[in-house]
Amino acid sequence: MPPPLYTQNVVAFIWDFDRTLIPDNMQGPLFEFYGVDEGSFWEEVNGLVGFHAERGEVLSRDMAYLLHILEYTASGAFKGLSNQKLKELGADLVPVPGIPEFFESVRQRAADVPAYAKENISVEHYVVSTGLRPMIEGSLVYGHLDGVWASSFVEHAAGEGYGEHLNFADDPGETSIRHVGDFVGNTTKTKAIFEINKGVNVNPGIDVNAQMTEDQRRVPLRNMVYIADGPSDVPVFSILNKAGGKTLGVYNIEPRSNYKQLKQLADQGRIQGMAEADFREGEAAHLWLMDSFDQIATEIVENRTRALDAIKNPPGHV
Repeated sequence: MPPPLYTQNVVAFIWDFDRTLIPDNMQGPLFEFYGVDEGSFWEEVNGLVGFHAERGEVLSRDMAYLLHILEYTASGAFKGLSNQKLKELGADLVPVPGIPEFFESVRQRAADVPAYAKENISVEHYVVSTGLRPMIEGSLVYGHLDGVWASSFVEHAAGEGYGEHLNFADDPGETSIRHVGDFVGNTTKTKAIFEINKGVNVNPGIDVNAQMTEDQRRVPLRNMVYIADGPSDVPVFSILNKAGGKTLGVYNIEPRSNYKQLKQLADQGRIQGMAEADFREGEAAHLWLMDSFDQIATEIVENRTRALDAIKNPPGHV
């Protein structure tokens, strides 16, 4: 049997971003800054798959909005939009109640309960989002996170044969986003889950497709809690439900209610819990998540105790 790489005492809280950690879509400040009508933009995005299909082209529905942001940038509607500007706009995002305080309160619980502290149980927080990485990086919550998976843009093009130019330097002029750099969609969110599971995020030398036993994985799926708002998260909900993890669906009433679509997921058994996206102490989401943490932490402690009890000491002197 391969030797274990980790003690598996990490509890990972994995968060969606839009309508989970903030009450609406993160792109709101972008539209406001440039004076672009948000409703018109999303209506155009919804028609892009059909637009390209009519022309014999295949466009991923998840990627459509990223390409439309690039089109708006190229046309001048988002003139000069850069990663730095997206990061600055991210600072305008207002978290839902109880965030970021909850991040630290659950970490503190791991330290305050003697049985958890004895086993060095720790908490990590990750965001896995189809939104924009630079906006998340600019937001209030970023400093409380252990990692982010999200879509991104690049501003520079190396050009043909760039490696042959020893004095190659970026154009010092104004830069703006030019291409999609990384892409996270509804189904590719699951890749992030397995990267956390196998420890790829802390040991880049490990490939996410590497064959590993359950004992070799850094964060077992049963040690994960996934918090998200809806249909785009169904693939991750499904994986964790089957593997013994915890899944909480959250809804917002304002500015737009997503209660009904979340209730459908609950009725279909796709989520284990459901609560308003309010993580203040005493609120349903806070209680549910703290209880889930206690369940996972207690299981870690009990597994350690059983492992210790299984070791038989030699007989003493007569």
